[in-house]
Amino acid sequence: MPVDAATVRRIAHLARIAVKDEEVEHLQGELNAILAFVEQLGEVDVEGVEPMTSVTPMAMKSRQDVVTDGDDPDAVMSNAPKSEDNFYLVPKVIE
Repeated sequence: MPVDAATVRRIAHLARIAVKDEEVEHLQGELNAILAFVEQLGEVDVEGVEPMTSVTPMAMKSRQDVVTDGDDPDAVMSNAPKSEDNFYLVPKVIE
């Protein structure tokens, strides 16, 4: 499914990226090339290939799952640009 100019503008809007009209055609070509490559990947036979986390064999590091600093709400909330009643305030992103 090729990407048209309207889709490029919609993606830019959703990503909050300013795109000039003269850049749309170039981005349209770039997105179509990326999607064509992804379609090619779908044709690769991966039957019997185990999923991997790295290109080199290694054991995943693990640690104990313990709370280390959650008992100080003032310190945690000091990272928030905006907060109210110990909750982060975030801008509305769904139209």
